[in-house]
Amino acid sequence: MPSRFSLTIVAAFLTIGPALADEHPKTILKPDEKPGAAGEPIRVFILMGQSNMVGMGDIGPETAKGSLLNLTRQEKKYPWLVDGEKWTERRDVYYYDARVRKGAPLSPTANNGKSIGPELGFGFVMGQVLDEPVLVLKSCIGNRSLGWDLLPPGSKPYTYGGKTYAGYKDTPDSWVEGQPRKEVKWYAGKQYDDDMANAKEALKTIAKWYPEYRDQQYEVAGFVWWQGHKDTGNAAHADKYEENLERLIESLRKDYDAPKAKFVLATGCGNPGREGLGLKIAEAQLAIGDARMYPKFRGNVKVIDSRDLWREAADSPKNQGYHYNRNAETYLEVGMRLGWAMADLFKKRDYS
Repeated sequence: MPSRFSLTIVAAFLTIGPALADEHPKTILKPDEKPGAAGEPIRVFILMGQSNMVGMGDIGPETAKGSLLNLTRQEKKYPWLVDGEKWTERRDVYYYDARVRKGAPLSPTANNGKSIGPELGFGFVMGQVLDEPVLVLKSCIGNRSLGWDLLPPGSKPYTYGGKTYAGYKDTPDSWVEGQPRKEVKWYAGKQYDDDMANAKEALKTIAKWYPEYRDQQYEVAGFVWWQGHKDTGNAAHADKYEENLERLIESLRKDYDAPKAKFVLATGCGNPGREGLGLKIAEAQLAIGDARMYPKFRGNVKVIDSRDLWREAADSPKNQGYHYNRNAETYLEVGMRLGWAMADLFKKRDYS
C-alpha cells in the first residue's frame, strides 16, 4: 500500500491552462517594466486562509533578524526584491485585498506597507512564468477555523465526544442534544460566505481599480490556501479537517464557476506542525495532495510542506509562534513554493 501522506502525484492531467513562458528558472529574476500581454484574459488567483495568509511577516526594522529589510539589506538575500534603495514591483501582477478594498501593483509594500504574506512570493513567481496579466486577489481574515467559520457548503452536522457539531449554516458551533443551544451571532460557514461575497464584489468592479484591465476578460485560474492554526484548538475540528478540506476545494470551484481552477495549499498551523493537533492537521493537508488517495485531485491539486520553514524566535522579529514569529523569510518562501506548485500544475501534462 502507498504511504497515506505521499506527495507524489502520478498520471496525466490534460486540461490546457494559461500560456506559460519557457522553462522556469530555479531562481526568481528581477521584474521588468512590462505589463502583462495585451488582449489576454487576466488570470485571477484567489488567496484564502486566516491571519498568516493575511500576512504577518514584518518588513522592518532593518536591525531585526528575519525582517524583510534585514534579509535583503543585511543578509543580501532575495536581490529580485531590491532596486537600489527602492523595492521592485511587478507591473504584470496586481494585488488586491478584497476585505479592505485596497490594491496596488505587487511589491513588498502592496499588502499594508508594514508586513507581507504569501502573496509576495506567489505573485512574483506567477508574474514570471505567466505571459498574461495576473491578479492576486486575497479574501481572508485572521482567527478563523475551517471547522466552523470557513465550513464549506454541504457540510453536515456530526457527533464527537458526546456533542453535536454544526453543519453548514447551523449555530452554535456545538451543542448537547436535548439541552438548550447557546445563542451566538454567527453560523457555521459565515466566514466562507463573507470571503466569497467580498471576492465576487471585487471581481464585479475589477474595471474600476485594475489599471491593466481595459476591455479584457478574466478567468479564475486557481485558489491558494494557507490555514490551520485555529483548528488546532478544537479536537473535533482537527478530526474533520481532511474531510472539510476536500469539500472546500469542490465548493470553491462550484461557487466561482471555475471547475478547472487549480488548487495549491501549504501545510501550516501557526506552529511547527510536528506534534499533537498541529501534526494531525498537517497530515490531513498532506493527504489531500496524494493522488492515490484522491484520484479526482490528480494533477489539479498540489500540497507543499512548509514545516521546514519554521524560524525560531531568536532569528525573528518577535516571539509570536502562532504568526511564525513574524519572520518574513517564512512568508516569502511559503509563497514562492506555492507559486512553483501552481506553475507545475499549469505546465505539466504527464506526471508519470
